[in-house]
Amino acid sequence: MFCVKLPVSVRVEINLLLLAVTGLALVTRLYGIHFPRAVVFDEVYYGQFLSLYMKQVFFIDESGPPFGHMVLALGAYLGGFDGNFVWNRIGAEYTSNVPVWSLRVIPAFAGSFCIPLAYLLVVELGYSHFSALGACMLLLMENSLIVQSRFMLLESVLIFFLLLAVLSYLHFHKARNSSFRWFWLMICGVSCACGIGVKYMGMFTYFLLLENIHWFIRVLVRFLALVVLPVIMYIGFFYVHLTLLYRSGPHDQMMSSAFQASLEGGLARITQGQPLDVALGSQVTLRTVSSKPVPCWLHSHKVNYPIRYENGRGSSHQQQVTCYPFKDVNNWWIIKDPGRHTLVVSSPPRPVRHGDIIQLLHGMTSRYLNTHDVAAPMSPHSQEVSGYIDFNVSMPAQNLWRVDIVNRESDREIWKTILSEVRLVHVNTSAVLKLSGASLPEWGFKQLEVVGDKIYKGYQQSGMWNVEEHRYGRSQEQKERELELKSPTHSDIKRNLTFMAKFLELQWKMLTVKNEESEHKYSSSPLEWITMDTNIAYWLHPSSNAQIQLIGNIVNWTIANLALVVYCLMFLTYLLRRRRKVEDIPQDSWEQLVLAGVICVGGWAVNYLPFFLMEKTLFLYHYLPALTFKILQIPIVVEHLYIHVLKSPAQRKAFGVVILAVLCSVYVSYHNLSPLTYGQPALSSDELAALRWRESWDILLRKR
Repeated sequence: MFCVKLPVSVRVEINLLLLAVTGLALVTRLYGIHFPRAVVFDEVYYGQFLSLYMKQVFFIDESGPPFGHMVLALGAYLGGFDGNFVWNRIGAEYTSNVPVWSLRVIPAFAGSFCIPLAYLLVVELGYSHFSALGACMLLLMENSLIVQSRFMLLESVLIFFLLLAVLSYLHFHKARNSSFRWFWLMICGVSCACGIGVKYMGMFTYFLLLENIHWFIRVLVRFLALVVLPVIMYIGFFYVHLTLLYRSGPHDQMMSSAFQASLEGGLARITQGQPLDVALGSQVTLRTVSSKPVPCWLHSHKVNYPIRYENGRGSSHQQQVTCYPFKDVNNWWIIKDPGRHTLVVSSPPRPVRHGDIIQLLHGMTSRYLNTHDVAAPMSPHSQEVSGYIDFNVSMPAQNLWRVDIVNRESDREIWKTILSEVRLVHVNTSAVLKLSGASLPEWGFKQLEVVGDKIYKGYQQSGMWNVEEHRYGRSQEQKERELELKSPTHSDIKRNLTFMAKFLELQWKMLTVKNEESEHKYSSSPLEWITMDTNIAYWLHPSSNAQIQLIGNIVNWTIANLALVVYCLMFLTYLLRRRRKVEDIPQDSWEQLVLAGVICVGGWAVNYLPFFLMEKTLFLYHYLPALTFKILQIPIVVEHLYIHVLKSPAQRKAFGVVILAVLCSVYVSYHNLSPLTYGQPALSSDELAALRWRESWDILLRKR
């Protein structure tokens, strides 16, 4: 205690320039974010999930992990949003219960803090504070980044975490003797996890930061910080997501029966308290494990296959068996013992085990599930599946099926409700009951085709079924049985999946189940992004020409493309000459240039080139992370040219004048486009027409 020297003093250095650009960033991003008080473009998409979050209703968003939705939900929670708003169209006026400022403020703050991060990143790369200031000014006046930061969207949040990850890694890379070195690596890992948690696009920058290590301790520490920690955080995002969203919702049917039964309400109300063991005499609905093209249940109805199909092929003219994507009384089947006539469960129940031979009797029509050597209507290489009708022709019943429990733990395992994935194998032909995925014509009510597949191999979800609803049959007579099938089951027992089982299933669905992609009016290709040949109309005032457009600062985009080309030419020139032992610049300047290229050019490439391989609807805003890194390249190229290429004072003076003129052009472009960035003031049709600097831009003109 007496070793402490008094008085204790703290010395603080404040970078006023950094504070100034941060203040300007907050002004440009936060100014008037409550306007318009209407749904702006993708707010209609994110808002639906936001309302479900507020009501703690389960949903699945196949476009990415849940952390981004959680960030937006935090703003809604702080603003007291109750989730009651119908997100059905762009331009819909927000009701009084929607805290517009709170919904938009977190993306706006994230977009604002990208500016000081850019400043620090350029300085950390070893370039001057003037270059860092130049990078900030270019980003400050980039209209597309401003627009994307001011609404309930996620690109600004993603870019914030990407820049923080890169900056932290640079601190770690350079602070070789600092006690804070490993702290920066941990921050990098956390930022990478958050970036990936917002959108899978964050994975590209994460890969950029991974490099080869030579010493074991560095391998271990970096593995823990950049692999283990992000994985734990990523799983943690889903843990919070699934903990908060415990109620049944509109996306339940995309998940397995077991997942649905773990949610409060919905299927859980039906399945809780059902018998666990499937027995002879059980009344069941059979749901396909596959969700492609949609989840559906084995179904039959009192309509036969047509005698001849449109292509002239004949059918058995027996009762149709289909897969129906809605709950219906005609989805009920009875598990029957082939050696007995009874259709009720005995006391005690006789459970069905793996390998048992059964018959499946349709509950409402009393037709046995049957398949035979007749071509299926839409899949002629497979067998037709039908409800057998005896027409007194040479077509005997073939209605025996072997129960094959795929996820069994023993060879005599009992068939379990919801939990067991079952393959039904036809005894006579060895065909597997399978959902083909094809839709039947009008005579089949557009329901999905079920076939007997004789060449079935391996694990295919389309050939797997699980019992979803289940009761022990008590009625032998048909009319009594029909009443029993229409009555609800009882609820008294709750079944839960483990978190890891739910996480793995949800992750698999997100990666494999995609909404049907359709062409959007404002979708674009990656080639159009480079020169900004496209734009997106985000919002249009209902009665005036006031509008918000995602259009970038065309001067910024042009000089960014030019800087990229100049950097590549310089790099290749230096590299070739250095191979010939000609060193035009000092070694430390060369290493500085290479590191800047890895971060800026590499950051642009990994966030841009993968989109050429993606089969999804793409928009201009997908380019914004790549654009941010490309803009950071501009002051780096400028400083290198000024110091190492231009030798005479006259050349440098002329170059300085050019730089000043370019910055003025950037400001003029930003100022002219600001009515389309902020949505106000409203411009006349002539003024809007004058802003259409490219023929491909779709600027909306209201005809009076």
